[in-house]
Amino acid sequence: METPSSPTRLLLVDDEPDLREPLASYLERQGFAVKQAASAAQARAMIAEEVPELVLLDIMMPGEDGLSLCRHLTEAKAIPTIFLTARGEATDRIVGLEIGADDYVVKPFEPRELVARIRSVLRRSSRAAVAAQESVEEDFLFEGWRLDPLKRRLIAGDGAVVAISSVEFRLLLAFLEHPRQVLDRDRLLDMVQGREAHLFDRAVDNQVSRLRRKIEVDSRNPQLIQTVWGGGYMLAADVRRVPAGGA
Repeated sequence: METPSSPTRLLLVDDEPDLREPLASYLERQGFAVKQAASAAQARAMIAEEVPELVLLDIMMPGEDGLSLCRHLTEAKAIPTIFLTARGEATDRIVGLEIGADDYVVKPFEPRELVARIRSVLRRSSRAAVAAQESVEEDFLFEGWRLDPLKRRLIAGDGAVVAISSVEFRLLLAFLEHPRQVLDRDRLLDMVQGREAHLFDRAVDNQVSRLRRKIEVDSRNPQLIQTVWGGGYMLAADVRRVPAGGA
């Protein structure tokens, strides 16, 4: 939770100053520390200097668009991201969630709703960070894979690091903490996205598909993350916790 002595750092990325500047002022009045970027290139430069705790990101911008920047933020930096966009169709929401966005707010929106979404995403991110800190001395091993929760690194058997988004990380962590247990979509939404986000079952399905493409030998015939018809999904693998960096 943000406090006067240590406000939560937000980066607002939008090429429309008429929206960006009043919104930044409103968020600052709510206690956040807000920096503004008018383009993806400017945002990258600012993030290189200081990593924000959450990014508010418009999709349609000149030059590099928000979808491309989101991939970089969620996979390379693991920064929670909320899309702000006029695109309200379900397919566009799914695309944004598939590439790792944590939430999606359609313009025009009530600023109070956005603040609620920001705090919801920050709570989920904080819970994941606490879970990682609690297992700071342990990594998860499963079927030749290793997940380092503290560094949020997924490591293949040959030592290659596979980039995963913040949402994919939370999804995989949920499966690893509940191996061989059926997790239905509602429970996965609670654990990974949070019901406050008002997402839908299809979003979970797409995130599972993305995760399968990264850890399955054949994602079209998944053996690790299995579909339980009428029930949800299950990690069909034994999981060991080992000292961080150990065998």
